[in-house]
Amino acid sequence: MSSKLKVLQVIPKLGYGGAETGCYDLAHYLYEQNCASYIVTSGGELLKYVDKKKVKIIRLPVHSKNPILIIFNAIILTLIILFLNISVVHARSRAPAWSCLFATKITRKKFVTTFHGTYNFNNSLKKFYNSVMLRSDLIIAGSNFIFTHIQDNYSKLLDPKKKFLVIFRGINTDYFDPSTIIDSDEDKLLNKWEIKRGKKIILMPGRLTNWKGQELFIEAINLVNKELGHEAFYAVILGSDQGRKIYKQKIERLVEQYRLNNQIRFINNCKKMPTAYKISDIIVSASIEPEAFGRVSVEAQSMERPIIASNIGGSNETIIDNKTGILFESGKAESLCKKIIEVLQLDETTLKSIGNEGRKNVIKRFNIEKMCFSTYSEYKKLFN
Repeated sequence: MSSKLKVLQVIPKLGYGGAETGCYDLAHYLYEQNCASYIVTSGGELLKYVDKKKVKIIRLPVHSKNPILIIFNAIILTLIILFLNISVVHARSRAPAWSCLFATKITRKKFVTTFHGTYNFNNSLKKFYNSVMLRSDLIIAGSNFIFTHIQDNYSKLLDPKKKFLVIFRGINTDYFDPSTIIDSDEDKLLNKWEIKRGKKIILMPGRLTNWKGQELFIEAINLVNKELGHEAFYAVILGSDQGRKIYKQKIERLVEQYRLNNQIRFINNCKKMPTAYKISDIIVSASIEPEAFGRVSVEAQSMERPIIASNIGGSNETIIDNKTGILFESGKAESLCKKIIEVLQLDETTLKSIGNEGRKNVIKRFNIEKMCFSTYSEYKKLFN
């Protein structure tokens, strides 16, 4: 048997979300540590950036919740694990986790899961479905908030013999670095968004869905206008509706109702997020439900931009209030309005201080190297 650590990560799709980018970064980090690194996924836009010499990709329909496909995937994963002599299998979502659970039971290999969200449950069947994430040898929570959520809601399912710990998600601080953005890239993006220099920009990134708080953001912008005068700044809502056409129409009507059409831009996607942060003066995360981690808040801090975020969930951990960012009362448009006005009126020295402290905070606590090293160390403990 080879002594080399071989890790198979399983994720539904390799897109641009937090779980997906974490999987991508860890896969390449493992190769640098002389580990064999594999990803099983159904596809995704991030696949084209994977270095195929370092990370081997295996395509399977692991995004499906169909019980027949879950069993089919379990059989194929069993064969993959045996053929490649995989040491550790790491599942990052519930449907593929069931396939991985069966496959690792059969092959007697180590099984790791990462709890990336709160996973809604409104009945015992859904709770049982979620419980697969607690049936591994190592359970990783992406934040202290998620750790507490698991303890509060799944305590009866936690096995004291199995390891359960927090490994904060991390971001690539070399990629999210304001010093790497050149003026011409800023100008190109401003032109694409049809925004002229001179006015400040308030950016709200995140997929278009009710709990992300786009309606609250629009209401807050309307209130800010009443205080400061109409069109004193631009507001950009950046994110895909991912098929939620009715919700997008709803918030577009809200923009029309408040006569904000000339002020608010809807941008479907942006492949150069560091540039989007760089050209913006304020970043907002207005989630009305707790973020498991709050990647936007961390990315904004890394880009030395003031972040205003809801005072719930992961943001309470990633932001040091009034030092690296600003927290507002969740669900309250009046509170968000007040904080936006406060930041708009800050002097350059204070803004620079918030930016510097924010980047230091991320480098110290939420950088990708720390996340990868911590995860790799746990893999080695399991393997040995």
